[in-house]
Amino acid sequence: MPNQPRILISGASGLLGSAVATALAADSYEIVRLVRGGAGVIASARHEIPWVPGKPLDPALVEGFDSVIHLAGESIVGRWTAAKKARIRDSRVRGTATLAEALSRTTAKPRVLLSASAIGYYGDRGDEILREDTPAGTGFLAETSRAWEAATDPAVQAGIRVVHIRIGVALAPHGGALDKMLLPFKLGFGGRIGSGRQWWSWIHIADIVGAVTHILRCDSLRGPVNLVTPNPATNAEFTSTLAQVLHRPAFLPMPAFAARLAVGEMADAALLASQHVEPAKLRASGYAFRFPELVGALEDLLANPLDRSRITNRPS
Repeated sequence: MPNQPRILISGASGLLGSAVATALAADSYEIVRLVRGGAGVIASARHEIPWVPGKPLDPALVEGFDSVIHLAGESIVGRWTAAKKARIRDSRVRGTATLAEALSRTTAKPRVLLSASAIGYYGDRGDEILREDTPAGTGFLAETSRAWEAATDPAVQAGIRVVHIRIGVALAPHGGALDKMLLPFKLGFGGRIGSGRQWWSWIHIADIVGAVTHILRCDSLRGPVNLVTPNPATNAEFTSTLAQVLHRPAFLPMPAFAARLAVGEMADAALLASQHVEPAKLRASGYAFRFPELVGALEDLLANPLDRSRITNRPS
């Protein structure tokens, strides 16, 4: 296809990146993957570009792409030792700075750099409604997310449209939060975490793919964009709905102290933190969610194990 748009994607082997890459390829985009590896790595000259996040990237390697989607980063799951926290932060901040700097020095610049972020930006905010113009919160995830977004500044200064997608709790049956919850809930051992009053702002993986495609095409969107459903749920609502869809009880809550014993600091930042986030910019730009309600999203995910052929792009 002579005018096939080329998209560069980092993190394309991860849960979100693989779904996005597969859907965009099916939508007639040419996908080139930015893959981790040093100079000794042999990659396809056309479809893979090796890089080392944090080390200078030759601008000639990232020249001439229509769009760039940056999703690479160390998983936050696990006990947050000092070394783990350094990997989480450095993989995001240094990797983003490396890519943004290289893109800023290209002659044929991309129309848009879509760079991952997270609703962890807002910190633990109770029942406060959080929109894109809400100031950053406090804590490790908030500080990391703030630095992560700021690392795109070279691309912004070079005139590239930069969008920070602040992703909520991503729901997919293979990988992510839902996958880790399924076994205990299927066995009837599920229940709320902590008080259950904390807000979980979630999103179906099909809507992540749909929103990404919408953002690529919507030139008015720039800066932070929340990728969450319009209908967040408290943890108690989420867990009871999951049990209902699975036709199982949900009467074994996990006390906050047990969550902290299991995963340490991550429990307070990710499991027990409350973030009532609204997708204000997405809704204002006309994006139509495929799965706005939790019951429908869970029924779809659990009835249909992740089939990437189903996660297609459709104009919104």
